[in-house]
Amino acid sequence: MAKDLEVQQRLAISRVPIRKQDPTERRLNWDEVFLGFDAETARVEAMRCLHCPTAPCQEACPVGNDIPGALSLLEAGDIHGAADRFRETSNLPELCGRLCPQERLCEGECVVAFAIRPDSHQEPPVSIGKLEAFVTDYQRANGGIPLPVVPEPTGNRVAVVGAGPAGLAVAEELAKLGHSCAIYDAWPEPGGVLLYGIPNFKLSKTVLQDKIRYMEQLGVTFIGNTWVGKDVTVDQLFEQGFDAVFVGTGASLGGKLAVEGEQLRGIYSATEFLVRGNLRPDQLPDHMREPLTVGENVVVIGGGDTSMDCVRTAVRLGAKQVSCVYRRTEAEMQGRTEERQHAREEGVVFRFLTIPLRFVGDDDGNVSGVECQQMELGEPDESGRRRPVPVPHSDFVIPAETVAIAIGYNADPIIKDAAPGVATNRWNLVEVDRETHMTTRPGVFAGGDNVNGADLVVTALADGRRAAMAIHEYLESLLPKHLR
Repeated sequence: MAKDLEVQQRLAISRVPIRKQDPTERRLNWDEVFLGFDAETARVEAMRCLHCPTAPCQEACPVGNDIPGALSLLEAGDIHGAADRFRETSNLPELCGRLCPQERLCEGECVVAFAIRPDSHQEPPVSIGKLEAFVTDYQRANGGIPLPVVPEPTGNRVAVVGAGPAGLAVAEELAKLGHSCAIYDAWPEPGGVLLYGIPNFKLSKTVLQDKIRYMEQLGVTFIGNTWVGKDVTVDQLFEQGFDAVFVGTGASLGGKLAVEGEQLRGIYSATEFLVRGNLRPDQLPDHMREPLTVGENVVVIGGGDTSMDCVRTAVRLGAKQVSCVYRRTEAEMQGRTEERQHAREEGVVFRFLTIPLRFVGDDDGNVSGVECQQMELGEPDESGRRRPVPVPHSDFVIPAETVAIAIGYNADPIIKDAAPGVATNRWNLVEVDRETHMTTRPGVFAGGDNVNGADLVVTALADGRRAAMAIHEYLESLLPKHLR
């Protein structure tokens, strides 16, 4: 009975409103949209957790965060303890709290959202992601991330290819076990998609910079401007004395439409548009350092979270009319509802059931418009979503001085040359043992989007953590260096 009463008391607590910048203000700056909790409001929100014995929220988390345990500590006022609990299973809780689609993961399974209160009112789920970000941000600002006690160096060296979520997780976990790790990345600075794919208004770069400094304190070294496959091969890494290699290069090749006019000036891949719009020139390769200018009209093609990043970046770059072109309806969009809501609030126009036919250019070779066709939904395709079919005689042109193409990402086929003996499939994804993340070449491991295809930060993180433990076991199985 006492337990039932406690549950009813918790269900009676309404969700704490999540503060964020007003759209008219935030469209003029690059600061994070969400302003976050303070200690008291975070504690109240944590009190809404029912501490379910089966913890469906934890089961839904790809890294298995002990969410009820962390929220119990927060409720008791132990913010640092709550942060430490998240860090037990996640290398990037500050980032996952901001970037994970919690509505499909932990919050999507939160029992609070399904419970009916005595007044027959239903409340949204506990704001797990925002609480995860709050406690870990609080810890960083009040003493920093605690450094673990690292054992004596093992003498083993691991090369990590790719400084994104999977690579960062692998290197951190191995460094904690005493192994020496060097992370190579093609971009000038570490972070991978976290730096070169996520706009500032979703993730303040100081959060990532703090993480990189923490890893440097662990002894991890970062080597930028090094494209494995062009500048160095996996064979050469082994020749340099590395005992194992982890390949976490992600899925970095943006999809192309393959329509007339795609070569016109002013048409960008989503990645180039985002990095040139969000980062300083010194953070970019030489060929991307020219400042990005947009005209009054920007068109973004695609319907996922990357397309929302592009339209909202275009707004902040000063475009007067920003349009998102998507071939299906909003119901078929696979990105976050929250991101579309933010885009609408910031003035973005959505053109659903619309497909680009060709790009129109001016006499100087610059894009001036996107010729489109109206669509309607037909029978479901192999994805289960209704296939868009053209509406005859429905062509029209959307004016555009700038276009960003955000229609998905693929793995880079260069891995075939970079790592001889590592098998890939027809999509250029690396084939691994799903338990150990070992590839078909002994000593070479892989994980993240170059294994799974374009996916979430947290799934790449989970791959990295599993791979690190397998690499550790592999290194332990090797003969001591002086006997090899």
